[in-house]
Amino acid sequence: MELMTTMFWRCLALVFVAVGFVGLLLPVMPTVPFLIAALWAASKGWPSLEEKLLNHPKYGPDIRAWRETRSIRRNAKWAASLMMLGGYIILWFIPTPPVWAKLTVGAVLLIVGVFIWTRPELFNETSLNNENSDS
Repeated sequence: MELMTTMFWRCLALVFVAVGFVGLLLPVMPTVPFLIAALWAASKGWPSLEEKLLNHPKYGPDIRAWRETRSIRRNAKWAASLMMLGGYIILWFIPTPPVWAKLTVGAVLLIVGVFIWTRPELFNETSLNNENSDS
């Protein structure tokens, strides 16, 4: 049973890493939130992947910031907000979706935007390291 549980968490972590990889290729898809989800799954059954994600040279600082302080860099907040706005504007030029679906997407994006902007801000990795050394 323990093997099945470990395999489940590893498969889930791989799915999140794969979706995060797609985010590298598509500008409207985020990468870090999926890597954070992969970190969560890896922490339950794949410690070596968890360590690799935390120490990744590009994404590691943002992932550690979220894990340790639930903070998001201001430029990441702006990037996320502008991409959501851009995607939402494009959605209105697509004739297929009904208006109610477009309004629903807008409401969800608004909720996500409020969530992002109400998280604490991490200005750089140094402030995260200083915060950890003070405790």
